Amino acid sequence: MTGYAAPIRRLIDELSRLPGIGEKTATRLAVHILRAPDEEALHLAESIREVKAKIRFCSRCFNLAEKDLCGICMDDGRDHDVICVVEDPDALVAIEESGSFRGAYHVLHGVLSPADGIGPEKLRIGELLKRVDERGVREVVLATNPNVQGESTALLIMKLLDRRPVNVTRIAMGIPVGGDLKYVDKMTMAKAMEFRRST
Repeated sequence: MTGYAAPIRRLIDELSRLPGIGEKTATRLAVHILRAPDEEALHLAESIREVKAKIRFCSRCFNLAEKDLCGICMDDGRDHDVICVVEDPDALVAIEESGSFRGAYHVLHGVLSPADGIGPEKLRIGELLKRVDERGVREVVLATNPNVQGESTALLIMKLLDRRPVNVTRIAMGIPVGGDLKYVDKMTMAKAMEFRRST
């Protein structure tokens, strides 16, 4: 990067801080921005500024929102007695795009990871328990990822909800639709057998 002028080096440094963006990709992006018409570059800068100024966490479910409550929490057509717990807003969007769930959500903004210093107090678990206690929730669907951190987080929430009058369920895990059994790993196969159902 020694051949680039200081403003370009600073832009490359900032872009390389983004997740999944290495120095080479950051350099390509910086050069693209530099070559783009001024209007396009200004639109990008304005979009970033607008997101930082206008987006906040929903006060109920902690999804991304423009107002105090997100669109899902404000939707009276949804079943607010069923809450789907997800790790992050990306997971919420994936479930929404499937069209398979019409309840409410609760976004944890992470998972348990002692190695990274993330314990229960850094997640939105306390707020979930409060919602269950105060709103008469009848079901909590745990939709954390099927990895060590996601499973640990789901188990903790199950324990915390154990003595409350709420049904706790876990999303099914196993063979993906269109998958080939000979390429499935052992853990996925074990989960597929564990969560089998009658036809």
